[in-house]
Amino acid sequence: MKILAPSLLAAALLAPSLTQAHDMWLLPSSTVLSGDQAVITVDAAVGNDKFYFNHHPLSLNNLEITSPSGKRVQAENKFSGKLRSGFDLPLTEDGTYRIAIATPGGLFARWKEGGQNKRWFGNAKDYAQHVPKDAKDLVVAERSNRVETFVTKGNPTDLPAVEQGLGLASDTHPNDLYAGEETQFTLTLDGQPAKQVDVEVVREGSRYRNALEEIKVKTDDKGVFKIKWPQAGRYWLHAQTSDKKTSTPLAKQRGLAYTATLEVLPQ
Repeated sequence: MKILAPSLLAAALLAPSLTQAHDMWLLPSSTVLSGDQAVITVDAAVGNDKFYFNHHPLSLNNLEITSPSGKRVQAENKFSGKLRSGFDLPLTEDGTYRIAIATPGGLFARWKEGGQNKRWFGNAKDYAQHVPKDAKDLVVAERSNRVETFVTKGNPTDLPAVEQGLGLASDTHPNDLYAGEETQFTLTLDGQPAKQVDVEVVREGSRYRNALEEIKVKTDDKGVFKIKWPQAGRYWLHAQTSDKKTSTPLAKQRGLAYTATLEVLPQ
């Protein structure tokens, strides 16, 4: 069996594969609302099938909710169950809310100790407490992950840019998507175009189809990609890449992932 050198192993661990053991998502009860009193509930989970609660809850520790005016908003009635977590969100402003769980700059380490494979994931400040100085076959990588969705009350408003990690911009508003139409998006990396990155889109209901029916595209050199929506429903969008732009000398590679839940309406 061929043994990879530590640098090659790190690259392999961070290779931009769109096939994951488990998917994660934020699933709002509604994405477009109107009226004076508007409240949504959002479910957050990690599972084997898109939008089915069959593995474990998604942590809400890094939940960020940005209101249309740019203010940070607190969720209400947070909970974490066996298979999902969730919260309520009153929409007190007109416009678009960006709801995200963002975990930039976390470290992942893997090494051997006493013949056993060891793993650790956490913040750089806690690294020395958990990873031995003389760790054998040590591989350290930085990980940045963003999971988000968008909800609009009344008329859509512009979204604030994502300056760290992968983010999504759209020539068409993400709460203004319709079946049969083509939408142009821009994927960004640290606020700049994310070039030549694979993007996967899957419609809800895959559990009841014989095929996943995923849509696979790639960004161009301006970070642009286009999706033509085959039918109405909720869609899971995912992108993943890697580079060497780490924020700490402890890691030589940075892995980045982005996931969004989008709702496509009928014509």
